[in-house]
Amino acid sequence: MNKFTDSSWFRAPTPGLAYTTKFGEAYQFTIEQFLSSKESLPLRGKVELIVTSPPFPLVSPKRYGNKKGEEYLNWLANLAEPLSELLTPTGSIVLEIGNAWVKGEPSMSTLPLETLIEFGKRGGLKLNQQFICNNPSRLPSPAVWVNIKRIRVKDSYTHVWWYSKSETTKADNRRVLQPYSKAMEKLLTRGSYNTATRPSDHSIGETSFLADNGGAIPSSMLSFGNTNTSKPYRDWCISQNVRLHPARMQEGLVKFFLEFLTDENDLVFDPFGGSATTGSVAEKSGRRWVVTEPESDYLIGSIGRFIND
Repeated sequence: MNKFTDSSWFRAPTPGLAYTTKFGEAYQFTIEQFLSSKESLPLRGKVELIVTSPPFPLVSPKRYGNKKGEEYLNWLANLAEPLSELLTPTGSIVLEIGNAWVKGEPSMSTLPLETLIEFGKRGGLKLNQQFICNNPSRLPSPAVWVNIKRIRVKDSYTHVWWYSKSETTKADNRRVLQPYSKAMEKLLTRGSYNTATRPSDHSIGETSFLADNGGAIPSSMLSFGNTNTSKPYRDWCISQNVRLHPARMQEGLVKFFLEFLTDENDLVFDPFGGSATTGSVAEKSGRRWVVTEPESDYLIGSIGRFIND
């Protein structure tokens, strides 16, 4: 995007609109500020998907706003109802939260799961499905128990819960089919397989698996490794002398749910915009988008995701 040659034009630090692209808008607001602002009014009842990765409940809070314990649970769960008011009747909320550990102990906290449960309750939301997002490239953590004392294995996954207000949620798994395995490709070519009642008591018919549907239905265990797709973002941050966001959401995760739960031109919202991963993926896929992020450095850095658009 040619107008993004430097950050001197950036509208900061006054809360409000930070920048626009062909399909989207980035606002410098906390989510609480945005929900009480006039800028949020056009979104009410119009958002098809809220997909976000809020600050995780870490033992040692980071600069980007992590809270702890009951404070964290109540803060995030209390946002469920006002966020759900932004959704269309067929809209969804996809919420990613990482694991937390008890301070000073090699024990996991149940706070992330408690928060996800309470979020659904307070928002009056239906839990459509739980997902696990594994990152095989994640660095070993928590370091003291994994690297030093060697009494735990690395924590490599996050919880991703998909909620909606009704059972008529827009969704189509045919848009996220995965390539068939080599074994399935051979089966389709051969046109036959062993039919019998399996140990699970499922009766497999002679043609049950012979239809070529264009791919395999994905499981609720998603896996995305680190990639170089954020290099323009990193280069831009360096050129503008701003901090990289330390907890960027995986592009593959956003892309999966945008394709699964939305159509082109639908409106997508990320209330914890960070480096605008959601906005960037939406821009590339022809979805309209809005993100909010209170830190001006992160907003300036996020422009790097749109330089070549």
